[in-house]
Amino acid sequence: MDFQELLVHVDQALSKDDVKALLFLCTDIVVRDLSSLGSAKELFALLQDQDLLSAERPFLLTELLTIIHRTRLVRQLGLSGSTTSISPYRMLLYELSEGITEEDLKKIKFLLREKLPRKKLEKTTTLEVFLEMEHKDLLNETKLNLLEEIMKPVCPMLQNKIKHFTEQNETNRGPVTQETGTGRSQSTSDLSVSNQMPLPKVSERRSSCEISINFGEHLRPCHCSEGPQPLAQLSSLSPSNTSLDIPRVPDTTDEAQSAALSLLTIKKGNSAASKEKSGVENSGPGHCPTAAETNKEVVGKYPMVGVKRGFCLIVNNYDFSNSIKQLNNREGTDIDQRCLEKVFKWLGFEVETEKNCARDKMLSVVQKLRTMDHSQMDCFVCCILSHGQDRGVFGVDGQEVQLKELTEPFSALQCPSLREKPKLFFIQACQGTYEQQAVCIQSDGPVCSDAQVPKNSIPADADILMSMATVPHYVSYRDKKQGSWFIQLLCQNLVQMVPSGYHLMDILTKVNADVSQKTDSYGEKKQMPQPAFSLRKKVVFPIPRERPPSLP
Repeated sequence: MDFQELLVHVDQALSKDDVKALLFLCTDIVVRDLSSLGSAKELFALLQDQDLLSAERPFLLTELLTIIHRTRLVRQLGLSGSTTSISPYRMLLYELSEGITEEDLKKIKFLLREKLPRKKLEKTTTLEVFLEMEHKDLLNETKLNLLEEIMKPVCPMLQNKIKHFTEQNETNRGPVTQETGTGRSQSTSDLSVSNQMPLPKVSERRSSCEISINFGEHLRPCHCSEGPQPLAQLSSLSPSNTSLDIPRVPDTTDEAQSAALSLLTIKKGNSAASKEKSGVENSGPGHCPTAAETNKEVVGKYPMVGVKRGFCLIVNNYDFSNSIKQLNNREGTDIDQRCLEKVFKWLGFEVETEKNCARDKMLSVVQKLRTMDHSQMDCFVCCILSHGQDRGVFGVDGQEVQLKELTEPFSALQCPSLREKPKLFFIQACQGTYEQQAVCIQSDGPVCSDAQVPKNSIPADADILMSMATVPHYVSYRDKKQGSWFIQLLCQNLVQMVPSGYHLMDILTKVNADVSQKTDSYGEKKQMPQPAFSLRKKVVFPIPRERPPSLP
């Protein structure tokens, strides 16, 4: 039978309770409210629409049927493969519901009578009670204390299950998550760098126009489509699309960068020699370890021993001709794409490139990668090259994708096979419409800017890094013939510094320094990248055996 007939067969074989269980288990992985669905067919259609279920990838169906103990049905239909799309938290609640009798449920409803509306407790199943508790913010993955208290007099064995899960969860979660107490509440403002540039006065803000400086030509302003707006409205502005193409001048920083890198390598070697020497001279009883020696012991490294390094997704949005917003095509972005492909393949990643993605396509690609098995991988990388604003990045249709929609699917909760593994996001997009004083080549934003979300861009989940091309509220720059400043210097520094054993934050700090030195031929424009992270260990890529790729 074909796959659609198979789904119909599954729908006919499931009871109403089975369907409710499937809807409950899929609560976290489907981007919509499932309460209105009444059959398995409707759920399967929704999963197919969101590219979570197909004839080529029936693994989610296998997982769901296995969880609800319909293994005989799995065998009859010849379903195979496995995935870990359903969160351990959601499976815990389902297992608890399976151990609760009708009498137990009455006791639970009685104990919750002061916390939940009585109407909500009438004719509800155990899973529906759990959902109502979640809606009232009485229950989530890190808030199980109330449920544990209720289970104590009702069924002590189930209370022990909750206790064991809580202990296991606290072990798996990183320090950032434990401090906040929730899985997704920390904002970028908590993680931003201390030397972030101040916001300019309102008079410094560019209007929504395109400024083009073609090679060998003078500055030509185009017609403005909007005037200045108050700074207080910054977060809700329709972003400007400022595009600056600058005549290229000889880059005098190349030699300085090479010299600085050589100096870094020499210093690193001398430092190692000094430590070896000091280990002999200062190893007596009175020796007090230095901060560097202490950090060496307490800051670990993420394991990099997998069969593959990991998946690397590159989304390259160039053609905005059909956008609902006034957005220019992003000349020069293909150079960034080629450099990223070369570098991450060299580092051992399986690279997948998607070009000219509308909003729905971007989210579909993210969901596809989220449901894949990363258990044999060391980490995950996502590079987005697009226009943007202070709330996200744009699809080629002009529809916005918030950065949290890109990061949250790969959190430990939604993608368990990436738990405790680094998830690295590199975003070439403006975060606003302001131009930093004193560099310019071309902005990527609503007529050309490349942006980030100043809030919610980094979930509180551990092991995530978000490296932005620029700080909040400012544009980033892209050369039409040589690519963007940020991506080009990121690729160059990865190629130069990975073979010397530097960890990723050292490399990104060097990228910050190099980008901050860039300027246009007039010395007027500046750009400052900004990494924000909840990493718990150092990211050190193994030194590739192949020779480094040649870059522009």
